[in-house]
Amino acid sequence: MLTSLAFIFLLGLSLGYVFMKLKLPALIGMLLTGIALGPYVLNLLEPSLLSVSVDLRQLALVIILTRAGLALDIKDLMKVGRPALLMCFVPACFEIAGMMLIAPPLLGISLLDAAIMGTVVAAVSPAIIVPKMLHLMDQKYGTSKSIPQLIMAGGSVDDVFVIVMFTAFTGLALGGNISAVSFLQIPVSILSGLVLGVLLGWLLTRYFKRYHMRDSVKVLIILSVSFLLVALERVLKGVLPVSGLLAVMALGATLLKNYEVLALRLSAKFSKLWVGAEILLFVLVGATVDIKYAVGAGLSAVVVILFSLLFRMTGVFVCMIKTQLTLKERVFCMIAYLPKATVQAAIGSLPLAMGLPCGKIVLTVAVLAILITAPLGAFGIDMTYKRLLEKETN
Repeated sequence: MLTSLAFIFLLGLSLGYVFMKLKLPALIGMLLTGIALGPYVLNLLEPSLLSVSVDLRQLALVIILTRAGLALDIKDLMKVGRPALLMCFVPACFEIAGMMLIAPPLLGISLLDAAIMGTVVAAVSPAIIVPKMLHLMDQKYGTSKSIPQLIMAGGSVDDVFVIVMFTAFTGLALGGNISAVSFLQIPVSILSGLVLGVLLGWLLTRYFKRYHMRDSVKVLIILSVSFLLVALERVLKGVLPVSGLLAVMALGATLLKNYEVLALRLSAKFSKLWVGAEILLFVLVGATVDIKYAVGAGLSAVVVILFSLLFRMTGVFVCMIKTQLTLKERVFCMIAYLPKATVQAAIGSLPLAMGLPCGKIVLTVAVLAILITAPLGAFGIDMTYKRLLEKETN
């Protein structure tokens, strides 16, 4: 496993640097590193490491969402208002609808299979957009209208909504029924996650103010609490829906609101942790990609993905109606909501594991969605933010 980790970090860093020099996102190099090292190409990664790959990717996601929370000013988010709420579910609904419209005739699947595929593909990747939005906040691009905060917060809740929809549709495909209770899980998980995150953030604020300790120790405490929140989501499944990742983000935002000086210092610490976590996340995502199978899916799968992306962008544009955002800023929001990676890597193989007839094609489309949208979205953000967003001067 140590040899595998050495390959991951050394080659991930090297290829990431090469792509940065080519003015392309470093994560493309990391994804390609994973594909090359993974079981479908060179097979140089230890199976024991791949067996805990999901947990390692979750760890990296917790790190970046905690950092996002520590930079998410609630006042800025409240200032955005209605569009922030709409971004949590409207673009995903549009994309699922687009998939249900085009996938049956092009891929020869049923409407229900297309709905399952839509929920897998519709989730935006916080692991890509959160670091990008944090960078924009540091550089003061779009911050006067809270655009990075809007995209960052919407993206985290978007995943909760999509995963609940995925659970409902796969349950129906396995012979169950979709009930009102299934959809009630969405607001309940969001609300419970927010309440839990705010409560723990408030308790940690009081604890840190009362007891002196090194910032590194505080980082370990916050990480440990965040891991427990994610685990709690699994423990309470079927009892009380809780969004663990949203709770993690809310915890960080509460720390910022109540103890800003500490939050800024801890944010810098988490930024350093993200250097290694980012490589681990995207190399391991790349390792899940069966490149031969993805290529064999043909042009139809690519057309389905691109068509559903157009629906998603339309959904984002609808969320921006009657806002103060300019056309350029709305276009940027549409671009920033494109990238997919982590959720697709996590749930893309589940329909196949469940024995659903659509399992293989859903996995293929999920893999292709990562390969197409992760670089496209990241590259689009990097190449357009200076042209499309205003820089705050004061």
